[in-house]
Amino acid sequence: MQVHFQTENLPLFRNAVLTIGTFDGVHTGHTAILDKVKSEALSCNGETVVITFHPHPRRILSNADAPALLTSLEERIDRFNAIGIDHLVIVAFDPVFSALSANDYIQEFIVNLFHPKIIVIGYDHRFGQGRTGDYALLKQMGTTYGYSVCEIPEKMLDASRVSSTHIRHALLDGDLATANTLLSYPYQLQGEVIEGDKLGRTLGFPTANLALHDSDKLIPASGVYAVKVELNQNGLIRHETGMMNIGYRPTVNGRERRIEVHIFNFDEDIYHQTLKVSLIAYTRKEMKFSGLEALKQQLSKDRDSIAAMLEKIKTEE
Repeated sequence: MQVHFQTENLPLFRNAVLTIGTFDGVHTGHTAILDKVKSEALSCNGETVVITFHPHPRRILSNADAPALLTSLEERIDRFNAIGIDHLVIVAFDPVFSALSANDYIQEFIVNLFHPKIIVIGYDHRFGQGRTGDYALLKQMGTTYGYSVCEIPEKMLDASRVSSTHIRHALLDGDLATANTLLSYPYQLQGEVIEGDKLGRTLGFPTANLALHDSDKLIPASGVYAVKVELNQNGLIRHETGMMNIGYRPTVNGRERRIEVHIFNFDEDIYHQTLKVSLIAYTRKEMKFSGLEALKQQLSKDRDSIAAMLEKIKTEE
């Protein structure tokens, strides 16, 4: 997959079949649109082109109403690559771009830059200043500019009953199983390992404190999770298993929310390195214990049950 960050230097696409959207999560609800893009491109010997925006348009149009993100830009790129898209174009969404009229959006942005053969959109797709552009306008202008429009009908999209909002609510409610099912992959957190107060090491459970790369990323419900960990050590990728706690650490009167990952059978210095953590299961809520010894005993139980769970999953894969 080719990733394009500059619209000024786009290649001349061959029979471009394109779709446009934020695609936060690149979840199963987006599958109908992306599958249609791929099938249309195959039928006309064309190239699949996905246009997405960064930052999230609502961050620019109404910052107070902007949602926490299911996928960082880096994660979205990975998802589209896994799906098999030919070209991903990342458009900087800013006040100037948001001010384009619907007609100018089609002519100056879509037609002049991409020369599409087919445009695939969902039935509720809106564009241009004030969101005045729609399927009818795209189709009308297609007769002038020589492209066709394929609209994914409401019945097909609504049948999935999947939305980024639905997934966000599931994650915040601790319903990781539902969120992962709707995403079709484990929810991920990615960030840099930073120094903590080393309490976990004192208890025999050293943890990697994670500072997320993307401050807009949604942090799911507080509690303990079974996780798989991808560790990038200067370009060398390692895969490990472990458990993660998200929360305020009430047993020691913590005041800030932290993300702490304990990697099983691992005790190396990984400060300032990158961890990609895949959340496999939500195992319990955050709890306040009577003291450090009670906390240590519970951590031992967590480790044993989570290790057994992940081993079972591994044998079933």
